[in-house]
Amino acid sequence: MRTHPGRDLLLRPDRVWNGIDDRPVDGASVLLRNGRIAAIGHGLPPSPGADVLEMRGCTLLPGFIDCHVHLLDEQAEMEPSAYQTLTAVPALKALLHNGFTTIRDLGSAHLPLNVSVRQAVRDGLIEGPRILAAPNILSPRGGHGDKQPALSQRYGTDVGTLADGTDELRRAVREQARAGADWIKFTGGGGFSSGPDGPLSTAYSASELRTLIETADDFGLPCATHAFNDRSILRVVAAGVRSVEHATLATDVAYAAMEQAGTYLVPTQYVQTYFLDRLDDDSHWDAGNAVTRTRYRELAGPMREGLLRPARTGVKTAFGTDAGMFPHADNWREFPALIAHGYTHVRALRAATSTAAELLKRPDLGTIGPDATADLVAVAGDPFQDITATGRPRHVIQSGHLTYAFAP
Repeated sequence: MRTHPGRDLLLRPDRVWNGIDDRPVDGASVLLRNGRIAAIGHGLPPSPGADVLEMRGCTLLPGFIDCHVHLLDEQAEMEPSAYQTLTAVPALKALLHNGFTTIRDLGSAHLPLNVSVRQAVRDGLIEGPRILAAPNILSPRGGHGDKQPALSQRYGTDVGTLADGTDELRRAVREQARAGADWIKFTGGGGFSSGPDGPLSTAYSASELRTLIETADDFGLPCATHAFNDRSILRVVAAGVRSVEHATLATDVAYAAMEQAGTYLVPTQYVQTYFLDRLDDDSHWDAGNAVTRTRYRELAGPMREGLLRPARTGVKTAFGTDAGMFPHADNWREFPALIAHGYTHVRALRAATSTAAELLKRPDLGTIGPDATADLVAVAGDPFQDITATGRPRHVIQSGHLTYAFAP
């Protein structure tokens, strides 16, 4: 149906889940006014002149939040910056149409292009979710964010936001703040696609981390870190990082430290299975990602075991996918990946709503309640019974406006 700007909008789904409770409520309606939730309850009458949207067969939930995406195509890193920026446009559309009304983009290697994308979405120039941006991935030389070390050795040209030592890190964080950062992202350890390092390595020293996180805190900026193993996680948790990304090789020692410190985990589990399940598919790999394939093969057993570990802990889990490392349209598959590895339906759904909003320090998001921002998604079916319902969005509402309606 067509809705009209400025009018109240009354939503009538089969059931409503508020982002917090253990179960949805059958037969409730939700009234939207001026971009906010005005009321929720049974038998709500439409206000005079209101639009009414029937959502038969649907569950209405808070708009989903993906706390770990990469909008810009990393394969276009060596292309002109204008071209690489434009690669974000189809990614934004796919994420929004999946019901993700807010995302945290955790940066690219070189230029702070996602800050301009964030502004373009705010100004209505392009369609997409609300963006919280970490402009770039801070990395030591030889670390996960050092994207073209051969160029550095041959021509003295760095590709990556590289900083070593406390003075360089302090300057790098300040430059991120000047570029318009909402978050600071840094490598706490190596990765599967890295050149010199690997997923078992550690990036920064304790003193470097203290400087990095304290400088970010001076600007009121929280920090997220890429880290896989205990050593790197224990070090960043001790320094005060807000969220750890991945952690797939972590053990109970690291999770206990995270729980005690109140550190959030963003486990990005689907992307790990995406690569692990394709190890024997030669068509998926080429010479450019041979190192990644080799490292996944070497660590496949510990990785699969590690995927099962966080669900058995009380660590605060926020939903994040690493979309961009796989097609953005598949980011909803993180939900069934979490369930497959032991998370309950309600914990997985909270991870993408109320818990994600807590991580992002956005109390107006992630819930359906009076005066909350009217970011909502209606999915076909009941995700508490069938988690794949999260992959069947039928209506997406952002700040009270219907931005997507499924056309069968």
